[in-house]
Amino acid sequence: MEGMGDIPVVVAVAETQGFAAAARRLGVSKSAVSKRVTQIEKRLGAQLFHRSTRNVSLTEAGEHFYSHAVRSLDAAREAEDSVLALQDSPKGRLKVNVPMVFGRLHIAPLMSAFLRRYPGVAVDMVMDDRVIDLFADGFDLALRGGTLADSMLVARKIAPLRNVLVASPEYLGRHGRPETISDLNGHNCLQYSYSRDFQVWVFRFGGKTKTFRPTGSYSVNNGDALREAILGGTGIGRLPTFTAGPDLVAGRLERVLPECPLPSQTLYAIYPERRHLPAKVRVFIDFILEHLGGDLPPWDRDVGE
Repeated sequence: MEGMGDIPVVVAVAETQGFAAAARRLGVSKSAVSKRVTQIEKRLGAQLFHRSTRNVSLTEAGEHFYSHAVRSLDAAREAEDSVLALQDSPKGRLKVNVPMVFGRLHIAPLMSAFLRRYPGVAVDMVMDDRVIDLFADGFDLALRGGTLADSMLVARKIAPLRNVLVASPEYLGRHGRPETISDLNGHNCLQYSYSRDFQVWVFRFGGKTKTFRPTGSYSVNNGDALREAILGGTGIGRLPTFTAGPDLVAGRLERVLPECPLPSQTLYAIYPERRHLPAKVRVFIDFILEHLGGDLPPWDRDVGE
């Protein structure tokens, strides 16, 4: 039993392939992780990791240790989860990842009510537009739009995410309104660079799908910054209705080519597959569904088709 405390350290380093990333997951310093691994290797009399300036990888001995360690760690988590799932009052720290703009607009305003309802839960919410690795970064769950790529994750549908092509009245007054998809070639098309398909816009028209490759003077990795550029009359851009909705209702933005709708996505709550879902995860998902779930989420109720 002497090495039981070594298991989370070795697993974290192996799965994140680095001491710094493992330290972030474990909530300790990089030097503490490096020192602990060195102590483990000295005690075992075997090198567990190859070290290089770019990454850390398992040796043959490390592979053997990791294969057993990860099963032990999973068993310990299952034991803990089985107890936490029985709790009437959810407890513990919940680490959640949400997209930057969606989190600011629709999740952050709900957090005070959630924490009042569940005082035993402490939330560590990270807002980030990048696609993160729930396992490597130690998240309990994430809110994410799109499709589920990792078969080891469970996805629970929250709400549809509609996209619209928009421009300011000022821009359309100066440059004219596109009447067809091909007319977009004569316009400054602004892009959100973190989108998986930012190099192509896909439209549905006449029962068929048509693609268009936008070109323009501005691409940015933040939805708020893209919205500001569109509001400022810089060009035409694609925005989700959870961002553009109030501007469309107020007339600050106008739909472009509304007869050629853009494909919708789905907002999911995604979490690692577990036999016993901890109560803190379950109540958070239920709370988000209570306030934002359904086929017509709050941000779409006044926007129309």
